[in-house]
Amino acid sequence: MAQVEATTERIVAANAETVFDAVADYEGTRAKLLPEHFSEYEVREGGDGEGTLVHWKLQATSKRVRDCLLEVTEPTDGRLVEKDRNSSMVTTWTVTPAGEGKCKVVVNTVWNGAGGIGGFFEKTFAPKGLGRIYDAVLANLAAHVEK
Repeated sequence: MAQVEATTERIVAANAETVFDAVADYEGTRAKLLPEHFSEYEVREGGDGEGTLVHWKLQATSKRVRDCLLEVTEPTDGRLVEKDRNSSMVTTWTVTPAGEGKCKVVVNTVWNGAGGIGGFFEKTFAPKGLGRIYDAVLANLAAHVEK
């Protein structure tokens, strides 16, 4: 099994604290940011950053639906980590200042991919597909906080 990684980033015209608070707000804001690839969204514990347990289904392709149950931690300021209890998938959100009134948001997802030919195709195509999904999330995030 090879590790598969997808990363996307965006400069957002809002301060880092405001953006991080929006990303960490699973009870209110986060559900509004998710595109049609996400379904069955449910906060099961917490709802604001560290200690949150959130569920959703992620439809990465027409045939691939991942049932995610994510434990949220905040290991450092500006960093939010979502670890899936149902798989090896870990998504890290990093929000850092990027000049006056702006910040950089980076979303990085890693998981242990399949072996063999299936793994080759997963490693080749999954990062692009997941990148497009998270590009949409970041566009929605920017629209939300740049009001």
